[in-house]
Amino acid sequence: MSKPEFVYVTYIASTPQKVFDALRDPELTKDYWGRGRPVSDWQPGSRWEYQHYDDASQVDVVGTVLECEPPRRLVVTWGKPGRTGESRVTYQIDDAFGAVRLTVTHDQLEGDPETAKGISQGWPAVLSSLKSLLETGEAMAMTKQRWGNCSK
Repeated sequence: MSKPEFVYVTYIASTPQKVFDALRDPELTKDYWGRGRPVSDWQPGSRWEYQHYDDASQVDVVGTVLECEPPRRLVVTWGKPGRTGESRVTYQIDDAFGAVRLTVTHDQLEGDPETAKGISQGWPAVLSSLKSLLETGEAMAMTKQRWGNCSK
């Protein structure tokens, strides 16, 4: 029996470094990820949080940095504050056809159908808006506003 996972692949007319930086830069994520910002020192073993950009006391996601290999790979755990259980998100950034292939794999979702449902709707919007931002300089309007939480 296969384990539940969500995989999203997109091609972005950019460089691996710009894509990698955009995944961690709060000034960019606030526009393509529902007014959120990732906070960490990005060292393996360090904590990371996904906070509301305008109110750092509102934390939607917490986890641990498992791998950070600029500009090609970032792996973090993903959990809800105050709840047990974590899933894992892997960002793989590769050169492809003169562009960047970004593959996001969100796995280890066993036992958390709420997160699995939320990310299946959230990741396509977030990553489409990231692509728009890097290619045109403008994120999609729907991702510039606060969502109920970052997994919806």
